[in-house]
Amino acid sequence: MMISLLLLALAQDWSPAVEVIHDETICLKYQARIDGDHLLVRAQIAPGWHTFAMDNKLRATEKLAGKRSLGQDKPTSITVSGPLAVTGPWHQSPVRDFSKPEQNWFSWGFEGEAMFVAKLAPGSDPAPLTLVMRGQTCSESTCKNIDATLTLPGAKLSAASALPKGLVEVRVAR
Repeated sequence: MMISLLLLALAQDWSPAVEVIHDETICLKYQARIDGDHLLVRAQIAPGWHTFAMDNKLRATEKLAGKRSLGQDKPTSITVSGPLAVTGPWHQSPVRDFSKPEQNWFSWGFEGEAMFVAKLAPGSDPAPLTLVMRGQTCSESTCKNIDATLTLPGAKLSAASALPKGLVEVRVAR
């Protein structure tokens, strides 16, 4: 009973889920919360589906090294608007390699669950924070473009917090 209450309390820290649906199937759900001075965005990915890393395009372009490809999977992007601003780099869960080198197709991403985290700069009074997630989620047979919006009401920062363990910095072109 005590463990159930603890899990319920932890679950309530997250925003309500925003679902990405394809043909009445939930492909993935996004939730967010603020932990200290970090914005955490969680993607819960349905079995049989996957989504892509924030730096997927950069990774694929580097691997192709000028060679042609039939295309690239769309990377995850998260745009934040409201009284708080992202400062510094994004971090993401370690990626899985979905590449098919024999087809000259290179892609990295996530199955199960992925976490995206960025440090926030203080803003004005607590006010809603709007997150727009874009990208792509795919199964073995189909892909669905992602265009999801989530709002964190009364978003405000508390004391500085440590970056969650196990995340890697999102790579950017230099």
